[in-house]
Parts: sequence; structure tokens; C-alpha cells
Amino acid sequence: MGIYKICVYAISKNEEPFVDRWMDSMSEADEVVVLDTGSEDGTVEKLRARGARVVAESISPWRFDTARNRSLELVPEDVDICVCTDLDEVFRPGWREVLERVWVPGAGQATYRYTWSFNADGSEGVVFWYEKIHARHGYQWVHPVHEVLKWTGEGRPGPVVTAEEVQLDHHPDPLKSRGQYLPLLEESVREEPEDDRNVHYLGREYMYRGRWDDCIRTLKGHLEMPTAVWRDERAASMRYIAKSYWEKGEAAQARNWYLRAITEAPHLREPYTDLAQMLYQQKEWEGVLYFTSCALAITVRPRSYICEAAAWGSLPHDLRAIAYYNVNAYAQAAVEGKKALELEPGNERLKRNLELMEHAAQEREFT
Repeated sequence: MGIYKICVYAISKNEEPFVDRWMDSMSEADEVVVLDTGSEDGTVEKLRARGARVVAESISPWRFDTARNRSLELVPEDVDICVCTDLDEVFRPGWREVLERVWVPGAGQATYRYTWSFNADGSEGVVFWYEKIHARHGYQWVHPVHEVLKWTGEGRPGPVVTAEEVQLDHHPDPLKSRGQYLPLLEESVREEPEDDRNVHYLGREYMYRGRWDDCIRTLKGHLEMPTAVWRDERAASMRYIAKSYWEKGEAAQARNWYLRAITEAPHLREPYTDLAQMLYQQKEWEGVLYFTSCALAITVRPRSYICEAAAWGSLPHDLRAIAYYNVNAYAQAAVEGKKALELEPGNERLKRNLELMEHAAQEREFT
């Protein structure tokens, strides 16, 4: 046993294929407890065989916060550090040692690096920082979906410690539906209409589903909320509004909202890259070159969930390469095409583009 007593807790449903990988990863904890909410495969039996303490219960009506809070109740009272994960998530080895090194008596939560998605070539996609490690007492999960920890104890919560070397990777089941997200988000906004975070998530969900007018209406409402002050998230709302206008065929409105997003958060790559993509579709090559240069001038990747994989991958260089090619600047196109391929070496389209650009540059050189 280490310096602190650590317990991993989770909820599960039909996660049998992930059990062994997850239990291997969580084995550094003193105890693992799971609330199973209705598995029809061998999840429960397999978890128990691997040493987890499992309680099977039905949660009706379904809410993620209700399920998380019930799973937290299964954690023994004398635990020092609670670690909430899902069965499709995996810690890289050594996480406990790091956590015990940075944790201090009276700490409230720990923040650590989380890779939410991976690209097709195995490189990291969306990366941000999580805070689902917390003290045993004084915390509760809130919101039907996109649930978060809320301090409900007396006085102020303890400090948040940073576990720089703790890395949690997400490997989701692609067959799992997110169909329940929209009704749960709508319920969440009905319950707490002044919660700007969930209004933003609801508008984003409408965008994912192609409900452009609902997205625009909801996110314009988000931007008018007095509590919606985080520039990164405000810029994201503006970008989603812009995309919705573009999909509706209103290019001028889309451009206006992308420019507003840039003004709101000039420190983010995503607004510049999104506008460059729109200009690419309009064949406005000089604009593509300008806005991708603005994006690439930002070299420090933010730690927030707003940070998207495309803007930090091959896309900005890819757009620049194509733009240079279309203005007959073949040598510059080849330079950018090579940079794009270095970031995504398995992409056959990028390989073919680079060959074409290099050939055009050579021909230009000898004519």
C-alpha cells in the first residue's frame, strides 16, 4: 500500500471487450469498484473475476450524474483519492506513483493529461486536461450528461494539484450510440437554463446533427448569457454558428462569424483554420494563405478541450500547399506539402499531392 489509499470507480454497461485492458491499467489502485447499469454480456462476471467489486443496479430514468454519484457511494469512506474513469479509458503505467508524489493533504482534485481521440495513424488527436481525480468527501456529480464534479462540502474545496506525467487515453467503442446525448442535454438546459456550459454543449450537439437553425438560435443565446465569459468557448460557439450558416448557403454570414471568432480568441488556431477551409472551398487562395499563416504562428497548444486535432495536424500545411499550387508558387507548395506529409506520413493523398508539387517545381526550374 502506498502513501494514500486510492480507489478507482466507474460505471459500466456491456463493456466485456474492454475489461482486461482496463483492469490491467487500473491495477495500481488499492481497490476498484464498478456500478454496472444493465450489462447483457459477460462484463460483470469478468470484472469480478479480475478482482473488481461490482454492484449491478438499474438507473431509471437514465442520467449520467445519477449513475456516477451512485458509483461514488460504493467507494469506501476511508479512501484518500478517488479516480473516476470509464472502461474504454487506459492510464499509462506509473500513474499512481506520480499522483502520490503531487497529491498533498487537503487537496481537492488533480488535473492530468487526457487524450480524448487518436488519429487513424495512431497519433494523438484531441488532447486536453481532465480533473476527474478527487478527494473522497465533499464532491458530487451534476448534470444529466457531460456531467462534472461540483464541490458540495463545507467551506472551500482543497487546491487542485497538477499531475503533469499522468496520462489517460480514451479508446472508445465506435459502435456505441450517442443518441441519448441530445435529449439529456435538452433536459439539462431545462433544469438549469442559466448554465452557459450546457447551453454551449446543446448548440454544438444540434450542429453535429445538422440542425442548423437550432444550432444558430441556441448558440446566439449562449453568447448573450452574462456568465458566458470564457473566450475559448465563446469563439467555439461563433465557429459553430459560422458552420451552420455555411451549410445553409449563407456564405457572407459564415465569414462574418468566423471573423468574430478570430477577434474573440486570436490565441486559438481553430478559428483561423476554419475560415481558411471555407476560403479554400471558395477558391480564395490568398485568403487561405493569410489565415493559415496566422494559425501556424500559434505554436503553443492550449490545454483546453476546445483544442481540435485538425488545426494541430497536417491541415494548415495541406491547405497552404494547395493554395500555393493554385497561385503557381510550386516550390512553396512543395515545402508546405512536405510539412503536411511529415505530420501525417500515412496519408496517400498527401503523398500524391507532394509528388505533383515537386514535379511542377522541377519543371518550373528547368523552363
